[in-house]
Amino acid sequence: MYQTLLFSIEENICTITINRPDKLNALNKEVFTELDKAIDEVYSNDEIKSVIITGAGPKAFVAGADITEFSTLDKQQAMALAKRGQDVFFKIENSSKPVIAAVNGFALGGGCELAMACHFRLCSDNAKFGQPEVNLGLIPGYGGTQRLTQLVGKGRSMEMQMTAQLADATEALEMGLVNHVTTPDTLLEKTRGILKVINTKAPVAISKIIDCINTAVLSDSAYTNGKSGYDKEVEAFGDCFDTQDMKEGTAAFLEKRKAIFTGK
Repeated sequence: MYQTLLFSIEENICTITINRPDKLNALNKEVFTELDKAIDEVYSNDEIKSVIITGAGPKAFVAGADITEFSTLDKQQAMALAKRGQDVFFKIENSSKPVIAAVNGFALGGGCELAMACHFRLCSDNAKFGQPEVNLGLIPGYGGTQRLTQLVGKGRSMEMQMTAQLADATEALEMGLVNHVTTPDTLLEKTRGILKVINTKAPVAISKIIDCINTAVLSDSAYTNGKSGYDKEVEAFGDCFDTQDMKEGTAAFLEKRKAIFTGK
């Protein structure tokens, strides 16, 4: 089905693996095309409740964009390339189902941008994060200037991007870029464990949490429908009261039993 990805579903968790280990899983046009298609499948497939994005092999999550594709681009083509990448990453960020990055090794350039587009990140202790585009006379083009700043703050973001310095796993955890650090062997197990817990919760409520939190950090009204985060929270809170899951959750609480959510 895919040439550059591995795609599997187990226990309602979809795992998407960027599968170009000989190129350190670098992002090229084909990867973007297939990743876009894979996220469409996530959106439409009711069997999928949550998603892991990771990279093949022991060295890299995604070590960056495929620079061989850059050499012939003019300004307009470069802008189209950046817009294409941003659109795919916005689709990940705005998924109503949780998408978690399991960062195994290098997450550089476009790889760091892909990880940051996910709802949160776990990494192995050999991971390294960075936006080293300035070394090529470039800047991040897939949202890195924005998301890194949102996640780690203006000062750290400025320094990392201007110096091209990399952050190791310990630094990434300290600055809030990742939620957990594991060994390489336990990374997917830990990520799956978190998603198994999330998958027991009410799907509509989970989707509303994603939407409201995205509104809190996204300043572009094109992606927040012009509403403040507080306005959206009020509306989303009310929407939950129209769901069977809310009725089931409150009934289960009062009856001191475990709720069984259906996503309705």
